[in-house]
Amino acid sequence: MKWKYPLLLLLGIGVSNVGAWIYLIALNLIILDKTGSPLAVSILYILLPFASLCTNFWSGTLIDRFNKRKLMIYLDIIRAIFIFILPFLDSLLFIYFIVFIINIARSIFEPTSMVYMTKLIPKTNRQRFNAMRNFINSCGFILGPSIAGFLFIIGSPNLAIQINSFALFFSVIIILFLPNVEFGSEDRIYEKIKPS
Repeated sequence: MKWKYPLLLLLGIGVSNVGAWIYLIALNLIILDKTGSPLAVSILYILLPFASLCTNFWSGTLIDRFNKRKLMIYLDIIRAIFIFILPFLDSLLFIYFIVFIINIARSIFEPTSMVYMTKLIPKTNRQRFNAMRNFINSCGFILGPSIAGFLFIIGSPNLAIQINSFALFFSVIIILFLPNVEFGSEDRIYEKIKPS
């Protein structure tokens, strides 16, 4: 029971990580198909660090002021909606703009999830949890491109991107089952699940 919430969190991380690889590969193929230009594809890789630079100086204040769990849910919903509409866009500039918004949400989500993990996981379990998280991230590096390739065989890059959108909505559902960690110390979360 003590690992119920950490395992749910790891499941959400795993789904999001695999989905991120599918999204990245599919988006590269879509841009390359639309433009035939490797330069246009390389701009996608510039947008992520640029989004991080734009959010670094104010995201910390936002994370401190908002409920971490709710903020994670809102950011996942924003990413899911914008990723879902990407295949329907024709304008390259508009695609870049939407990708930039998605990257901003991702840049805020990552530190928010780190703060949430710190509050959720007791100090005695953090080393084990981090080892499992690193293992899941490594699996995502292998599974993500493999699943993306399979989706390209049975469908198209557009289908792969929309499936990633549904994966983010699934991640939202998982986060909804996680506890609120804002009301007190991390130990109080486990008081409810300890046997009496």
